Amino acid sequence: MSDRAQRLKDVLTRMEWLDRWGYITAGFSLLILGMLIFAHSWYRFLQLTFKIGLLPAGLQLLNDLLLVIILLELFRTVVRFLQTEVLALEPYLAVGIIACIRRVLTASAELSHQIEITGELFNRYLMDVGLNVAVIMVLIVAVFLVRKRPEAMPPPVHVHVQT
Repeated sequence: MSDRAQRLKDVLTRMEWLDRWGYITAGFSLLILGMLIFAHSWYRFLQLTFKIGLLPAGLQLLNDLLLVIILLELFRTVVRFLQTEVLALEPYLAVGIIACIRRVLTASAELSHQIEITGELFNRYLMDVGLNVAVIMVLIVAVFLVRKRPEAMPPPVHVHVQT
């Protein structure tokens, strides 16, 4: 192997090592951020329950907990990728579904706290919720299709027959 080819191989090896450490640090960051948001959400819930009431505080907590679930799902996806070196599609579809559900709940909570609801505001709410429900349906169909696709065929085994 030439000196130039060996240097290129060494550079690529270092790049792969950095890539793996990038995933590891990103994964830990997602986990730590999820834990901090979880703790802060419960702290805020306890504070807000007495200030604004149980229902609005509970809706805010639910919104934050769904964000934590999204972060944990992304963390789990990074861990799976580091274990298998295969990037799966289904966890990202699940994150999309959770994010849309989170938006529907947030929009509903925002609307329920409006003192006066104009026709324009209500139409905007319906459009927002309708679009998110449509995206949820598309993502559910995508999850169904991903689960129903045939497994990847293993590479063919070549048998050398001597005659």
